[in-house]
Amino acid sequence: MVIVGALIVLGCVLGGYVAHHGNLAVLIQIEEFIIIGGAAIGAMVTSNTVPQMKHMLHSVLHSLKKKPITKEQYQELLLCLYELCKVVKTNPLSLEPHVEKPESSDIFKRYPFVLGNHHVLHFICDTLKVQISSPMSPYDLEDLMDKDMKSVSEEELHVAHAINKVSDAMPGLGIVAAVLGVVITMGKLSQGKSVIGESVAAALVGTFIGILISYGFMGPLATKIEGDIADDGKYVDVAKSAILALAKECAPKVCVEFARRTVPPGVRPNFEEIDKATSNVGSKAA
Repeated sequence: MVIVGALIVLGCVLGGYVAHHGNLAVLIQIEEFIIIGGAAIGAMVTSNTVPQMKHMLHSVLHSLKKKPITKEQYQELLLCLYELCKVVKTNPLSLEPHVEKPESSDIFKRYPFVLGNHHVLHFICDTLKVQISSPMSPYDLEDLMDKDMKSVSEEELHVAHAINKVSDAMPGLGIVAAVLGVVITMGKLSQGKSVIGESVAAALVGTFIGILISYGFMGPLATKIEGDIADDGKYVDVAKSAILALAKECAPKVCVEFARRTVPPGVRPNFEEIDKATSNVGSKAA
């Protein structure tokens, strides 16, 4: 949808321009692209470290293929949490192999989306490791999980904030390119109206490029990345609810119900679906 949205923006803007008998060749000003794009990249390099730049590139590529988490994927997480809670209630020590090496765990193997989501996988495993080795009160455990979620969220959101800052600067960089074009135009005042007109048009393209990239591409991309982070954060929050209920000595089905109530309403499985699924989870495992 990111690519589709960008094509719609580009198609409508350029289509409307052509419909007004505009000449597309006038918009192809390589020098303006070099000035604006180079300044934007330089600003980004100045304000970010190398690991942050790599993370930014990864997040942008990830946003191109990221889809919202579905009802089935939330249900998969709930069933995985149910099995883990059931193991803890039966024999807490038998949970250790599952959280130490989740990729080898029979439980996690049954839930590929959970196993492939490294954020929620590490969150579940690390938290349960602590509870196995040195159990904490529900209040301390909640504080620990909140700190973990906050630190991860801050790191992830840095990418969106960095892109937003450069997006806010793009109109200004477009004006810089336009001013340089006007400076060049001043040296052509003796060359006639047609030459001056072409030079002014080329200068104004810089302002157009800066504004279009800012509001048509970079701003929406930053918003998309923020939405992806919030979506992933909600998935982790569901796991947090179940683990916290487990620390309060709730039964496995009650732990899952706490988690289910945390799922966004639009993709939340109903009580009957989860009740039936958890009742059959033992036979499926067998």
